[in-house]
Amino acid sequence: MGQAIGQLLPFAVGVAVSPMPIVAVVLMLVTPQARSNGPAFLFGWLAGVGVGGAILLALAGPANASNDGAPADWVSWLKLVLGLALVLLAARQWRGRPHEGDEVATPKWMGALDDFTPVKAALGGVVLSIANPKNLLLIVGGAAALAQFGLSAGDETVCWIVFTVIASIGVGAPVGIYFAMGHRAAAILDGLKSWMARNNAAVMAVLCLIIGVKLVGDAITGLSA
Repeated sequence: MGQAIGQLLPFAVGVAVSPMPIVAVVLMLVTPQARSNGPAFLFGWLAGVGVGGAILLALAGPANASNDGAPADWVSWLKLVLGLALVLLAARQWRGRPHEGDEVATPKWMGALDDFTPVKAALGGVVLSIANPKNLLLIVGGAAALAQFGLSAGDETVCWIVFTVIASIGVGAPVGIYFAMGHRAAAILDGLKSWMARNNAAVMAVLCLIIGVKLVGDAITGLSA
């Protein structure tokens, strides 16, 4: 199980470092409904990653993702496709990154966060966790990496809980800062929001490239075995 968790870590970190969801939760934490919307968004995020991965693992089981502990050929092909998709996404993110002096525009939908209820905040967490193409690719990649080990249902559940917790650190940290630091949190969260918004494209490009190359390498190794 330790080896499986080790394989999951890069994917979980890739999901955790998602600038736009972090910016969204920070903006929620400066609204009058911060004490309810912040935790609701985090709950929705946890549910999206956790349930989404559970569904993928349930589908992978009957599909024989593991052959005596080794990945099945279709898992290696899936890794190859996901890896190439992430490399292409990395190139797109890098080309679209803001340059010195460029103004970073905040997505229009974020302007509606002031009017969010806890239910809308939770739904927003679900949507941003699994509807984001980068996150979806990483969650699928993580589920495929875990399924190839052929673990028991109990061990798979523990591994995916670990994945979900790590993948939620990015959006969970601002919520923790808000409740732990009170009025002092405002300056920290504002700085975090500005940095993440400006460096969104560059951070995502580097992450997608590293994980994409890893997936391609794993796929080549699996297919040539």
